[in-house]
Amino acid sequence: MATLVTPKVLRRGLEFSLLASLLGFAAVLLYNRNYEQFLTSLEHLEPGWLLVGMLVASLDWVGGGLRHWVISRHVWPDAPLKGMIVAGGMGAWAGYLTPVHGAAGPMMVYAMKRVGVPIPVGLTTILMSFVTTVIFFAVAGPLALVLGAGRSLGEKGDVLGLSLLDIFTGSLSIFGSLGVLLVFVMFAPGLTRKAVHKLAELVSRRSRRVAERIEGLRKGIDEAHSSLITYNTPRGWLAIALGVVLTGAAYGPRLLAGYVALRAIGIQANFIDVLLLQTLITFLLYFAPTPGASGIGEILTAAVMSVYVPGALVALYTLLWRIFVTYCTVVVGALIFYGWVRAGLRGLEEDSAVAASPTAGEVLS
Repeated sequence: MATLVTPKVLRRGLEFSLLASLLGFAAVLLYNRNYEQFLTSLEHLEPGWLLVGMLVASLDWVGGGLRHWVISRHVWPDAPLKGMIVAGGMGAWAGYLTPVHGAAGPMMVYAMKRVGVPIPVGLTTILMSFVTTVIFFAVAGPLALVLGAGRSLGEKGDVLGLSLLDIFTGSLSIFGSLGVLLVFVMFAPGLTRKAVHKLAELVSRRSRRVAERIEGLRKGIDEAHSSLITYNTPRGWLAIALGVVLTGAAYGPRLLAGYVALRAIGIQANFIDVLLLQTLITFLLYFAPTPGASGIGEILTAAVMSVYVPGALVALYTLLWRIFVTYCTVVVGALIFYGWVRAGLRGLEEDSAVAASPTAGEVLS
């Protein structure tokens, strides 16, 4: 895991991500065969909404950093706001350059350490940020549906007889189930450890190596439970509550980019419906095997958002969506990391090895 955050690996991730994203965009452009319309549509972009898109993209830094700052201050009051904003953005940057956001956790821990935050505090911060993410989506999604949001999605889409609303509800159920599992692991570590040990015994008959890795989860379970106990105070629960609220800001680029891209090309749509669709896309792309879901993301967002975007504008919408979601953060993060490389990466691989524990791996950045 330490090798996930070396300059060479991140550079390769950047190259692959850009190439795959370009191929995905080209596939969308070729499928719609609207080359002339694409060039013509560039003249009609809304400059004001492009500026809004840049501000939305900055939420990777500001939103994520504020969340980490609020959460970390419960156990480390000296955590610097500016440093945590940089850590939040750099974590998102590294996540976009590695499959399933593999380098996000190690990079955030390293960035926090650069500004004086101890590694154990960084690990705890990442774990509790993951908890706030689960709570946010587990509460916000069903609440939006109960309040009537997204009803019009029930009339859109037809994938194997399912509407877009059906697909969103199904993906939300899967995420909610994972949340329940997480809560059980953290609140009942004893039972979970026994279950993990039993599973390791069964697997050891086929693969001793896999069984040893499963046994290693028990350490992560203990660490997660210890972190939860640390926050089991009124002040700690307040920090978690604020973290849940700030999760919406931390996920701003992925949740808001779709609506902003629509407005930038002159299309008006129901904000809540588009927000739910972007949440669906976020769920589906999180475990994509390519860095930043590049390539796959372009094709998926073009397919899902085609219910709002006419064929002549699909390619332009897809390009703007990708710029707001990842490209802005990728460019800024690359410049910052280049500065770090020139100044010397102090103990990056050693810090990353510590951050590669099961606790740090459970991050939705």
